[in-house]
Amino acid sequence: MRSDWWRSRLPTVGSDRRRRLLAALVAPALAALPFSARGGAQIYEPMADAVRAALSARIADSAPPQRRITDVGERIEFIDWLNEMSGRLMRPKPDYRERVEFLRTLDYEAIRAGLDRQLVLGLIQVESNFRKYAVSSAGARGYMQVMPFWTQVIGDGDPRALFDMRTNLRYGCVILRHYLDLEKGDLFLALGRYNGSRGRAPYPNAVLAAWQGRWAYSPRKPATG
Repeated sequence: MRSDWWRSRLPTVGSDRRRRLLAALVAPALAALPFSARGGAQIYEPMADAVRAALSARIADSAPPQRRITDVGERIEFIDWLNEMSGRLMRPKPDYRERVEFLRTLDYEAIRAGLDRQLVLGLIQVESNFRKYAVSSAGARGYMQVMPFWTQVIGDGDPRALFDMRTNLRYGCVILRHYLDLEKGDLFLALGRYNGSRGRAPYPNAVLAAWQGRWAYSPRKPATG
């Protein structure tokens, strides 16, 4: 499958009705995927010292995991997003405070890494279905199914930390950004690297389906007049 063909299928802004239709269409496809297409299995690859140092610095940053939003319009947009995503997460995360903390942290980590928040939500759905303590057959851990070797390469060496929400989201977003940079922005290939299946279609297609379906989102247009 050609990555340029896949790129043409990336999400575009659409109506809520389109989102619901896409969700209905892709849900059976996601359910039919084998487990091996869902669990992350990043593969260790030697990297330059400068790259390792840069990734380590991104992991170690101790800034609070919430964005400071001073613009009123941006603040309203963020609250709308938070409310909408909270409603969609109600089934896998019934506790309201846990949902909000998760979404605030995901918002911070995704934007910090230069990633689309809806893409990250789609990836988490495919990887762990929002299970904090998920462990894949390959040993990947947590929401974003991060392989433990990453804690040795760019972290503090403690793989148990991958079950911490903020730590897991940070690692996952930093790693996906790293793979996007390696693949010069080619999301199809970057997602394949993330899953340990570079060049094969099932995993990128599953993430795309979740992104376009359940997690598609368009900010509300401000009222006029």
